[in-house]
Amino acid sequence: MRLKEYLADRLKEVFTEGKWVLGTNFKEQIVDLDWKQATQKIDDFNTIADLTFHIDYYIAGVANVLKGGTLDIRDKYSFDSPPIESEQDWQNLVSKFCLDADEFIELVENMSEEKILSDFVDKQYGTYCRNIDAMIEHSYYHLGQIILIKKRIK
Repeated sequence: MRLKEYLADRLKEVFTEGKWVLGTNFKEQIVDLDWKQATQKIDDFNTIADLTFHIDYYIAGVANVLKGGTLDIRDKYSFDSPPIESEQDWQNLVSKFCLDADEFIELVENMSEEKILSDFVDKQYGTYCRNIDAMIEHSYYHLGQIILIKKRIK
């Protein structure tokens, strides 16, 4: 298996299709929630809506780089989600997440092996491969949080 196929499969596993690592994926965990559940505050945890926005923020930001754009995202803005005040707001975020995740996976599938192994934006950030792998690890971390928050909600 080529590296880009491996990374794309791992992204599908965590974002849209997988069940092997956690028995679920991001999409599966968010599509069955209504907006009140998604925004329900449990203790001092982030809400599921906040976490969904947070991961989508990074997906969209890194996808912009994969499309030849600049790296415009900043950690300090990654939780600056617009308020979710209706079911439509929540469904819009879920839809954006799913579309952005699918696009990101496709961009990775279409990368050359040479590009995957090259420096990401600046040498200090490591390679594209390292950044895609970090995206997978970061997403699993927050997916685990969502699973635990859902257990508390339900």
